[in-house]
Amino acid sequence: MKIVLQRVQSASVAVDGKTVGRIGPGIMVLIGVHQTDLKQQAETLARKCAELRIFPDADGKMNRSLVDAGGEALVVSQFTLYGDCRKGRRPSFIEAAEPEKGNRLYEYFITCLRRHVPRVEAGVFGAHMQVSLVNDGPVTLVIECTAENPDPESPQINRAGPAAISS
Repeated sequence: MKIVLQRVQSASVAVDGKTVGRIGPGIMVLIGVHQTDLKQQAETLARKCAELRIFPDADGKMNRSLVDAGGEALVVSQFTLYGDCRKGRRPSFIEAAEPEKGNRLYEYFITCLRRHVPRVEAGVFGAHMQVSLVNDGPVTLVIECTAENPDPESPQINRAGPAAISS
């Protein structure tokens, strides 16, 4: 399971021109489900989203979690996070979970996140969505938790930016 987490001042998601989710200060989470993912990955990443210390304290240091800051979360499914662009000009999405499994684990991730965060909004799985956000910082993290990374307390965390991009 892979997520792109962004600290935001606000975010919203619309389907067919109708807003289906809107939040104030908090996090925007784009989530992709891998074909080998299990509930354990959803539980681990939901807890990680709630507990990551990415919000400023009184001294301006990133020392507070989403829970500490009283923030909100907007979760949007994005199977394209598992797009493989190494060959040709069209991405391959073979590593992404089949829609039924992807939807089940997407909904489970939302359920798990709601155990930690009082206000969680969500997009519509499989729908064509329009996502808007005001990034705060910017703070953007790419986090992946896989079956190959068996320690649920230490998912792979990559810093976004040029150094994290490999060919």
